[in-house]
Amino acid sequence: MEIFDECLRRIDNLEHRARMDEVLNWVIKTFPNLMPVVKWNQPMFTDHGTYIIGFSAAKHHLAVAPERAGMIHFANEIEEAGLEHTKELVRFNWDNPFNYVLLEKMITFNILDKADCTTFWRK
Repeated sequence: MEIFDECLRRIDNLEHRARMDEVLNWVIKTFPNLMPVVKWNQPMFTDHGTYIIGFSAAKHHLAVAPERAGMIHFANEIEEAGLEHTKELVRFNWDNPFNYVLLEKMITFNILDKADCTTFWRK
């Protein structure tokens, strides 16, 4: 999608760029009601003006940020999947198959949990 072209061009490793493009396009196809946006130079998706999920590329991983509430909600699944994480994001190693099942759960959770949210971030 054109909105993410500049973000993708900044990923020097062509395999990483292709993976990021694949993941972003998967989100677009799986959740067509979400709005793709770029904020803080990162691809994100919003719903009715509220943040749902964001992505960033690092040397060894693709980072997915479902907000702190999403991290807490999926803490056990993230651990069970053997994924590295911080309080705010999950690191999906470039060399491993991407866990679309977990990503779909995180996005669905945020859509439902933030259905009545009127701010960009949770308060």
